[in-house]
Amino acid sequence: MSENIYVGVDLGGTAIKVGICNEEGQLLQTYEGPTETSKGVEAVINNIEKYVRHIVEESPYSWDQLAGVGAGFAGFTNIREGIIIFAPNVGFKDVPIRAILEERFGKPVKIDNDANVAALGEAWSGAGRGVDNCVCFTLGTGVGGGIIINGRIYQGFGGMAGELGHITVVPDLEAIQCGCGKMGCLETVSSATGIIRMAKDAVARGDRTSLALADSITAKEVFDAAKAGDEVAMRIVNRAAYYLGKSMSSVAAVLNPEVFIIGGGVSKAGDFLFNEIRSVFQKLTPEPLQRGVRIVAAELGNDAGIVGAAGLHLRS
Repeated sequence: MSENIYVGVDLGGTAIKVGICNEEGQLLQTYEGPTETSKGVEAVINNIEKYVRHIVEESPYSWDQLAGVGAGFAGFTNIREGIIIFAPNVGFKDVPIRAILEERFGKPVKIDNDANVAALGEAWSGAGRGVDNCVCFTLGTGVGGGIIINGRIYQGFGGMAGELGHITVVPDLEAIQCGCGKMGCLETVSSATGIIRMAKDAVARGDRTSLALADSITAKEVFDAAKAGDEVAMRIVNRAAYYLGKSMSSVAAVLNPEVFIIGGGVSKAGDFLFNEIRSVFQKLTPEPLQRGVRIVAAELGNDAGIVGAAGLHLRS
């Protein structure tokens, strides 16, 4: 076989996931091993090397066919210099990871943040397949994002483009402080954390809701209660959806993407959430800017990160 392959690395605090992709973005093989952050930075880097070599050795491909390795990290990255400035989940601080891995592999290495590589994965071979311009929102503990323009990640001047969770959308009188230190960010209302906070606030106020009976409120419980007709839960879900739709309207005015892709745990609420987001987007967006635009669910799930990381050499 003369086909080139690319390996993507998704570095998490608990596990390191690696995968082989071909030049069309097809995920051919995956492997996962423990990160072992407690053993220190050197041990984590050793594990990255070990797992990448292992997956290639166990595949039908040779090391010579490996055209490049890409890696996604949660944290602050200097993408151009290949340095992890701060990744607290794995204990990295000012680690020149690209240079280290290129020396160990003898192959080109590219890095990016986890939200960008997940967006690229979806754009390359997931919900945005065949689309040149799309924007991905990842709804989890926070709100992450990634922007794909002309089929490639848009990183911005300092590599910080796509921080969609920090678009200011909540009016001052309703705004609370975000973890970033600013007020009214999308992340405060449309993440799992934001949804849980709003539910706990409602219970603390004494609002009549079935959520008051829950031992520990989760975002899923809020959505389940809303689907069952709980008015308080419905109000919370509608608020989260409203500000998502509002942020998409703003993004559409600037970038005019063909597709908005929504992934992450919160997106599993399905049409109950998506229909409300689409309705808000339609109400707030000028008709020419919403014409032909789709709002869809991500398709790759936990594989988006490794697919996107593998695609960094072809689509960034």
